[in-house]
Amino acid sequence: MSPMSPDFDAYDSSGRLLAEERAGDNAPPLSVSELSSLLKRTVEDRFGHVRLRGEISGFKRAASGHLYLCLKDDNAVIDGVMWKGSAARLAFAAQDGVEVIATGRLTTYPGRSKYQIVIDRMELAGEGALMALLEKLKAKLAGEGLFDRDRKRPLPFLPRTIGVVTSPTGAVIRDILHRLSDRCPTDVLLWPVLVQGEGAAAQVARAVRGFSAMPAGGPLPRPDLVIVARGGGSIEDLWSFNEEIVVRAVAECSIPIISAVGHETDTTLCDYAADMRAPTPTAAAEMAVPVRAELLAMLREQGLRMDRAVRRGAAQARERLEMQARLMPTPDTLLAPQRQRLDQLSDALASGLRHRLADARTHLSQAGGALRPALLQQYVSRAKERVDRLKLRPDYLARALAERSTAFDRLSRLFVSLDPDRPLQRGFARVMAGGHLIRDTTAARAAGQVTLHFRDGEVDAAVDGAPPLEKPAPAAISTPSRPPRKPRSEEEIRQQDLFS
Repeated sequence: MSPMSPDFDAYDSSGRLLAEERAGDNAPPLSVSELSSLLKRTVEDRFGHVRLRGEISGFKRAASGHLYLCLKDDNAVIDGVMWKGSAARLAFAAQDGVEVIATGRLTTYPGRSKYQIVIDRMELAGEGALMALLEKLKAKLAGEGLFDRDRKRPLPFLPRTIGVVTSPTGAVIRDILHRLSDRCPTDVLLWPVLVQGEGAAAQVARAVRGFSAMPAGGPLPRPDLVIVARGGGSIEDLWSFNEEIVVRAVAECSIPIISAVGHETDTTLCDYAADMRAPTPTAAAEMAVPVRAELLAMLREQGLRMDRAVRRGAAQARERLEMQARLMPTPDTLLAPQRQRLDQLSDALASGLRHRLADARTHLSQAGGALRPALLQQYVSRAKERVDRLKLRPDYLARALAERSTAFDRLSRLFVSLDPDRPLQRGFARVMAGGHLIRDTTAARAAGQVTLHFRDGEVDAAVDGAPPLEKPAPAAISTPSRPPRKPRSEEEIRQQDLFS
């Protein structure tokens, strides 16, 4: 387009490349940060306090403790954030799908050109939302088996110590103590807690776990039974006993536990997890212990029944004994045969002694007739002959001594000929190694170090080219066995050789 064209000015005013200040222009350009700051102040000034009702979506708890979420309805959605301090005061466990009313202020997030609500307080939007949250948590815990009947334990019949988790200032603890005193006085350990409001759920859970962790035999007696109690109230007042932390603590308690929260028509998740549910705290005290008067009456009745049973058993035993006694024979009847047999044996004993004495006299007479002097003299003669044969004769002793001397001479000559030192007198030498005799060059090289024995001493010598060898332990000197003894003749036996 030519500069002289009539449309050139119009084109130049709307499509120029460089920005220029024009006369009458009162809107100076703003930076993005300045515009974001203006928007932030405007939004925070206009919406410094708002209450929004919506459904939680995209809920997330950061590691820092801050909560990030979205609030939505059918047509719109807004981001929200709840800082750590406000989140700690939250009375319920926030999660997706819960309808709430959030109170806070609107602000902008310049980094993404978004606006969001900073939540200071968040509450459930009506009882319907609270019940929906309760049913959702109930289904979750039931799915984990925390409410199963097979987990329920029987209560102890007569607990020595009862632990109570409740407020120390309310009427509940007074009702429990009064009822226990009326029925059966029992030791009570009170763990004081808040029963509603901020931090109540954490305190109740800590108390239940504290009773469960108490050791047996400690400074305080470990409870045999635990009662978690609270008076009646609205569902909001009882909500602490619906918290997941309390329900899990009750389910994990190692001591049988009674849940007595609210009135008879009130039901909490704590009731489902406990081993027994009581409609009221007073009813929990009645369930915990029996009536002492009834126990004493029952003991008296049992004592009377036991006494009657003993008396009845003794009477029946006496009757049976009398009946058996009538059927048994008399002592005279039982002893009559034995008495008769005793008389017979007495008579037979006297007769037997007389016959025995007569037999002994006959045997003595026969033995006395056999003893004659001739027999005795013959026995004495044979004994003298044996004695004469046993006398020592000089000729036999001389012969035995000559034989022994000849044998000794032979042994002496043999000993001299076998003496290993005798060849040394003729110039020979004996080669030894560690107590062993060396007979050839192979053994000498294997020994390495040898000892040469001469007639006048010993000399150690080393064998050339042989490896050194440690001296073995000296061998045990064997003792020559004794030559077998020559069998003795009958004559030597008779003479009783003194050299044998």
